[in-house]
Amino acid sequence: MEKLKVNPEFFKRHLFVTVLMAALGCWFGYDGFVKYPAADDKFFEEQHLVRETATERQKQFMALAFLASLAVGLHLWKVSSFKVEYDDEGFVYKGKKHLYRDIKEIDRSKWEKKGIVKVDGIVLDAWHHLGVKEMEKKLRR
Repeated sequence: MEKLKVNPEFFKRHLFVTVLMAALGCWFGYDGFVKYPAADDKFFEEQHLVRETATERQKQFMALAFLASLAVGLHLWKVSSFKVEYDDEGFVYKGKKHLYRDIKEIDRSKWEKKGIVKVDGIVLDAWHHLGVKEMEKKLRR
């Protein structure tokens, strides 16, 4: 049986965004919790900033960056943990064998533009996984 594998390009891009957002969260957190509270009044006067407002804004940016990192990271984890094996007769999803001849519903409405096909409610996305295009050809038989 062939296995669907996570698309390396998809994985690298999403991992980069996850790490980038986490790094930005750390940077904003450092500014909000360490740098701005320790800065002298002259720094804020030159920047036309109010210390309390600037500190709170950095903390808000930190929270947003960490939330973005969490959202993208969870999506990446979900895609990475999606396991499907297929052969000429059918495919295995969550330990259950689905034979191509027994499939009741195939939705190809997003196949041509996005490479997404739904098979009995299971969403297969060619951008997320390598092998979906080959599997989709077997669905046409």
